[in-house]
Amino acid sequence: MSLANLPLHFFILLSTVLLTIGLYGLISRRNAIAVLMSIEIVMNAANLNFAAFWRYLHPQSLEGVVFVLVTITVAAAEVAVGMAVVLSIYRTLHTVNVDEVAQMRG
Repeated sequence: MSLANLPLHFFILLSTVLLTIGLYGLISRRNAIAVLMSIEIVMNAANLNFAAFWRYLHPQSLEGVVFVLVTITVAAAEVAVGMAVVLSIYRTLHTVNVDEVAQMRG
């Protein structure tokens, strides 16, 4: 069975699982790097939905592909900024625990 023969609901189910894993990571993890990784999983779930709906509903147009490319670009920028913030916090506080970041306030 090739990837092209899979039904749309398979991709929706897969993206739902990815979204659930990402949201669980966002809620349960205290490590800033794990939180960034969870955000990436959520964004990849959205990308999978964009690509799947584009492929099954409107394969002639390019809006789905453009949305995926824009989201990948935003995700790359988010990771770069997020890692810079985490690195700065680690250099200052010697921790990446998001609960301890509140100490940076005034």
